[in-house]
Parts: sequence; C-alpha cells; structure tokens
Amino acid sequence: MPLWIPVTILAAFMQNLRFLLQRHLKVTSLSTAGATWARFLYSAPMVLVIVLAVSSATGQALPATNLRFWAFILSGGLAQIVATMCVVALFARRNFAVGITLKKTEVILTALVGLVVLGEAVSLPVVVAIGFGFAGVVLLSDPPKGDVALPWRARLFNVASGYGLLSGLLFSVSAVGYRGASLALPDGSVFLRASFTLSAATMVQALALGAWLFWREREEIGRVLSSWRVSGLVGLTSMLGSLGWFTAFTLQSAAYVKAVGQVELLFTFLFSIFWLKERSSAKELGGAALIVLSLLLIIWGAF
Repeated sequence: MPLWIPVTILAAFMQNLRFLLQRHLKVTSLSTAGATWARFLYSAPMVLVIVLAVSSATGQALPATNLRFWAFILSGGLAQIVATMCVVALFARRNFAVGITLKKTEVILTALVGLVVLGEAVSLPVVVAIGFGFAGVVLLSDPPKGDVALPWRARLFNVASGYGLLSGLLFSVSAVGYRGASLALPDGSVFLRASFTLSAATMVQALALGAWLFWREREEIGRVLSSWRVSGLVGLTSMLGSLGWFTAFTLQSAAYVKAVGQVELLFTFLFSIFWLKERSSAKELGGAALIVLSLLLIIWGAF
C-alpha cells in the first residue's frame, strides 16, 4: 500500500478530533475567530520544533524558499483560515455530522482547483462522482424539520449550506496551495519539505488571525490563552493531522489525498452518535451516503 494512504487516514482521524474540540470551544467559551485562532496559535511552535529537530537529526539544511513557495503559502493559509471559521460557525446551525459532511464538498472542488492551478488532471469516474456528490449536498443542505414551510430556494440556499459549500471551496484552495508550496521547494526529504511548508503556513496564519483579533476582538485573545487546556489539545491534534495532510500532499495529487481523506465521514458519524449523542435524519443519512458514494468513485479513479 502506498505510504500516502495510511498517512491520509491518520490525518483524517486527527482532523475530525480537532474539529470536535473546536466545536467544544465554540459552544462553551470562544467566538468563531477565537476557536479558529487557537488551532494555529498552539500548533505553530510545535511544528517549528519538529522542523528544527528533523533538520538537526538528519543533517539536512532547511529548504530554500522562493516567490512561488510564498505565493502558494499565503493563498493556501488565508483560505484555510476563512474555511475553518466557516466550519466552526456552521456548528451553531447544524449538527456535527451534517456540518462536517457539508464541508466535504472540498474533495469535488479540489479536483477542479488542482486541474486549473497545477494542471493535475483527474479520471472519468471523478466526473460521475461530482453528480452523486451534488445530489448528496442538496439533501444535506435542507434545513431541519421546523423550516419545512420555507420556499424551496430558502431550503436549498441557506446560511448553513452556504457556510459548508464555502468552506469546501476554500479548503480545496488551501489543499492545492499547500501541495504547490511543497513542490516549489527544491531540496529536502519528503517529510522535511512537508513539515517546513506546514510550519511556514501555521506561522503566517497565527500572525494574520492574531492581528485581526487584536483589531476586532481583542478580549478574545485572553480567552484563548486562558482556555489553554482544551486549546492546547486543539493545537496538538491540528499539528498531527496537518503533518499527515502535508506529507500526503507532497507524495500525491491533492484531489486523490482528499478523496481518501473522506474516511473522516465515518469517524464523524461515530463521534456524533456515540460521543455527542446527536441523531441524524434519514434524509441526512441519505445525503451523506451519496457523498460517500461519490468519494468511493474518486478513490476508484485514483487507481
């Protein structure tokens, strides 16, 4: 089995756990921006330590950067900030399982963004998968039962589905940007290039979102620091998950990595049912099943 597949599965599990912890922060103590910043603030120093340790242990010099690298880092990093905020905000409107599943439109969009930006084509089954994925999104975007009297346009085009679809688009931009940044580095092993790219991205994100909080939500900085027990776990799971994603992006096309990463949906429903005690409707389960089918078709097209 290619290394990038188990690495991606581990990354998906850690990402799911991180979103669960961020959901806890969002509903108990922090704002959307604060819960998002916690991820970058606490993971950035951890990743930097790993980069320096790998460089020292292997005798490799830190990779030389270039303008192409930083262009991909900035576009991917800023897109990921807004995408994460969309997912955290979505948790206040739909349950955890539906929120994560709506976010998973990213796998379809990553294939398209990767083709346009990096010229990485995908196979015919991906085109078929897009149709199944869209049908699943339509079912999942329908509001809860209390809103059934709304016109169909409001039922389909609502704030919750908007957050989910926007997060999917932005996460696809960040995935392709990170793969482009890692490939732009001329030297270093796969893991050194992946961790170095991750370190640069998290530093940019921590500084950018921290500056925004200082300007607009200054009191939130203190809340993030005082919630260090949970926020630190967010940073740790973020670091572990991101290292997996970045390593996989260095080894394989972002579209295929994101496709395999949809195993996160299985973790999501298990967390939702057994931990959060949430229940999903038959319609939501049907929509999730269609998206899973589309993801399986994408995986099939990768081999």
